[in-house]
Amino acid sequence: MPKNPNIKKVLVLGSGPIVIGQAAEFDYAGTQACRALKEEGCSVILLNSNPATIQTDNSVADFVYIRPLLPYVVENILREHRPDGVVATLGGQTGLNLCMECEKLGMWRRYKCRVLGTQPEAIERAEAREPFRRAMIEANQPIIASRGISSVAEAQEFALRTPLPLILRPDFTLGGSGGGIAHDMESFIEICERGLELSPTHELLIEESLLGWKEYEMEVVRDTADNCIIVCSIENFDPMGVHTGDSITVAPAQTLTDREYQRMRDASIAILREIGVDTGGSNVQFAVNPETGRMIVIEMNPRVSRSSALASKATGFPIARIAAKLAVGYTLDELRNEITGGLTPASFEPTIDYVVTKVPRFAFEKFPAANDRLTTQMKSVGEVMAIGRTFQESLQKALRGLETGHNGLNETGVGIEQLRHEIAVPGPERIFFLADGIRAGMTDEELHELSAIDPWFLNQVREIVETEDKLRGNPLSAFTKSDMLFLKRKGFSDGRLAQLTGAKEAEVRAARLAMGIRPVYKRVDTCAAEFATNTAYLYSTYEEECEAEPTDRRKVMVLGGGPNRIGQGIEFDYCCVHASKALRADGWETIMVNCNPETVSTDFDTSDRLYFEPVTLEDVLAICEVEKPAGVIVQYGGQTPLKLCRALEAAGVPIIGTTPDAIDCAEDRERFQHLLQKLNLRQPPNRTARTEEDAIRLAAEIGYPLVVRPSYVLGGRAMDIVHTPEALQRYMKEAVSVSNESPVLLDRFLDDAVEMDVDAVADGHEVQVAGVMEHIEQAGVHSGDSACSLPPYSLPAVVVEEIKRQTKLMAEALNVVGLMNVQFAVQHAHSENPVIYVLEVNPRASRTVPFVSKATGNPVAAIAARVMAGQTLAEQGVNLEVTPRYVSVKEAVFPFSKFLGVDPVLGPEMRSTGEVMGVGRDFGEALFKSQLAAGSRLPERGSVFISVRECDKPKAVVCAHQLHQAGFPLVATAGTAHVIQQAGIPCRTVGRIGDAAGDVIGMMEAGDITLVIMSVAEHEGELNDARAIRKLALAKQITYYTTMAGGLAASEGIRHMRSVQVYDLQGLHAGTLP
Repeated sequence: MPKNPNIKKVLVLGSGPIVIGQAAEFDYAGTQACRALKEEGCSVILLNSNPATIQTDNSVADFVYIRPLLPYVVENILREHRPDGVVATLGGQTGLNLCMECEKLGMWRRYKCRVLGTQPEAIERAEAREPFRRAMIEANQPIIASRGISSVAEAQEFALRTPLPLILRPDFTLGGSGGGIAHDMESFIEICERGLELSPTHELLIEESLLGWKEYEMEVVRDTADNCIIVCSIENFDPMGVHTGDSITVAPAQTLTDREYQRMRDASIAILREIGVDTGGSNVQFAVNPETGRMIVIEMNPRVSRSSALASKATGFPIARIAAKLAVGYTLDELRNEITGGLTPASFEPTIDYVVTKVPRFAFEKFPAANDRLTTQMKSVGEVMAIGRTFQESLQKALRGLETGHNGLNETGVGIEQLRHEIAVPGPERIFFLADGIRAGMTDEELHELSAIDPWFLNQVREIVETEDKLRGNPLSAFTKSDMLFLKRKGFSDGRLAQLTGAKEAEVRAARLAMGIRPVYKRVDTCAAEFATNTAYLYSTYEEECEAEPTDRRKVMVLGGGPNRIGQGIEFDYCCVHASKALRADGWETIMVNCNPETVSTDFDTSDRLYFEPVTLEDVLAICEVEKPAGVIVQYGGQTPLKLCRALEAAGVPIIGTTPDAIDCAEDRERFQHLLQKLNLRQPPNRTARTEEDAIRLAAEIGYPLVVRPSYVLGGRAMDIVHTPEALQRYMKEAVSVSNESPVLLDRFLDDAVEMDVDAVADGHEVQVAGVMEHIEQAGVHSGDSACSLPPYSLPAVVVEEIKRQTKLMAEALNVVGLMNVQFAVQHAHSENPVIYVLEVNPRASRTVPFVSKATGNPVAAIAARVMAGQTLAEQGVNLEVTPRYVSVKEAVFPFSKFLGVDPVLGPEMRSTGEVMGVGRDFGEALFKSQLAAGSRLPERGSVFISVRECDKPKAVVCAHQLHQAGFPLVATAGTAHVIQQAGIPCRTVGRIGDAAGDVIGMMEAGDITLVIMSVAEHEGELNDARAIRKLALAKQITYYTTMAGGLAASEGIRHMRSVQVYDLQGLHAGTLP
């Protein structure tokens, strides 16, 4: 049927901040959906708390609310706008859970707002483990022995009758949070307790183990007329026991027979019908016993999922877009497939004539105390996707796209015993250990017995390794044209071939080009070239016919950021999308190069042309040779493209915007130091050490404490604060490998300093400051992990103006053309003589650009992209230097709940995965809303525990006063309690851990403490106590803050707990704040 004419206003629920298990794929899905609904004439209202997304741009929906995803916010929006329907299936697990909360509170019924797409009853049947089990029995679908439980006692009863290991899956959680595999009773009880706590319904499902079985997924779309299509089948490289988000996955499934595929297809459609998914996209997961062929249904997601984004990018079929249109009444046969230019209907099942491989990216280096073994709880922070004509080609392309130092199946160099362990107990780099197992002489039978990986995949890896063995020791000159073509078709990069032959990468490239061997480009068209397509969605391979068909238009190429990781996330993709859309609107043909399937930048219609390729020198140069762009933007994708800019420039590629030399001047310690001296600007005392001995000697010159870090890093990788020569010596031995090429940077750490972030745009003639942000955390916490306020909430106007002046001075001296970010520290900020220090300058996009854009209403990345393309700020007629009448606070979100046992204290190395934003009339209101959005549930009752270091005690008194006024009983360790009591505030003293008179741990265990505020301890005994308290707070889900700034934020927020006003972005930017 056509669109339902009664649906005129639609509320779309977003997915909130980027977290492990729910990442940028929902920005991509939600953005597609909002645009699709607007195309149908619907007024779209969006609720999402994440400022870093394209989805929360004010052009995507008619009303954008960057607010906490909570029922009271939804009710305010319903009261204000009275939407006809709500779409909840495009906001991941967060959107789905919020929809169900509102359903239970009767909101949808009360405000006559229909749930569009999958109905609440169907969501309950699919998401709640016990109803799902009963539904599968009704549908005659095979399931495993399992039981839904709501208490540890029930769980133990089941465990007595079913042999271990057992798999535990909490209801309504994302990324398998709280779940796991129990091999013994101790871990069984531990996972049960954690899973019941994390499940919103306090229920979980216990299943018999399917460890070692093969795992498959089917992406299914259904409409109200019961038309069903399978968009894509996906096979996990790893067997059951590794979360599908952490496994290498392949599309289409490689080891299914046609009979098995049809059985799975029929089961998927039958499951959607039984659950009652009337319309939209769903994901069904299966396990298959490799010995008997027995098939089991594991679970289904009645929503667009992480795998849906992968399936969309793998096939070109826009699942979220189609799902949104189905939700307002269309059927699949009424909708056209845009990627074929409308030649095929959406009911035409995609067919692909290539192989897609997804490889996850992990961040265990940020959490060294975490258990890095992969289980049913997801731990990866990003992923890369590659397309090739064969599995081997796409696998090798994906591995080099990861940016983890690999350019193929590189050697690990470990011994046979460790190899066996790494192959048998999966970790983040098992694929490389498998290759080394083959090199060590292990047979496929041995490898299969250890890993349970399908023999077909093992044989594919073996072929690559055996091909490498034949190459070793052979000079490059021995290669014939047919040899080179054979190797490139297997996915070997020039860099890997250089390693194997002892040549340089440039020599391999030159030899290959001399043979006339270049990649050709094929189109992703959903129909295996059965129909012509005008959509330039391209991937490389080594065949005869090239389908690129480049135009002779004026072109600009944007290099994306590759896989998401901590320190380089969705914020950079946001900038890339803005660059492409702005220049496309100005008449440029835009070309996007990226390999991240989760993002908006790799949507088929974001740019004129999309090359889904690794962002490496080899791949980018090959695309430039075909497209011949007039300009390439390297400053928007984070460090990924920046690392290539010198080599691209040397190869004659036209880099537009700030020159590679200016970027190097800002990043090179010594060059930048000379520049600041010339400008008469201050920098903290610093030195550059190239040996361990140098480091100790130079540290003595500038004094402790020190901030130490390797050069050229993003996200504070391996950055630390050291207080003694012994700590510095330990850092030099354990954290970094220092050399002439890789020096270590030493900076004097500034105590009692306020950090600032500044984003500016310069065009070579004029510099405008787009935003000045004041960090809320003290100096020493990485800027990406600190909450920040725009405008600054405590600094005098004269200090802010001086910071702007210094920013402009540096932009002019570096001749910046485009974006620039500067980090400052202001020592003695609130005294009569504040001292401003420049910490670092980055003449590129920064992670704060989306936040500044949302807070001020200026599309900063788009404006800067136009500057880079030659349009001055004056010609654009823009004024970036606005001071909003409201306050915006950005708060970081952390993955500590995924890494139990890790100390959640904040420091100079970035650990957050995402961010949220709060807006208010004043700082307190904005701060409170940011805390809510970040998931910090500020308590309404219970005791507050405070323990802070000496220098924080004056602030602790302010915090204690506010909490006492709010009615909270206070407890504190002796030193902190004394200061609070001296100020006339009632406070009970508690002993240190193990004190016979009672300690804080006992109170936390008993549930008496509901809020913990601690700042970093200074002595070893205190450090150990503090670590234990923080870990317990994390395990018990007690809200905690590890800095005094965080504690003040909490006390300030508690004062605003009754403030429930919500503001839409468009109203804020128009100056119509009520």
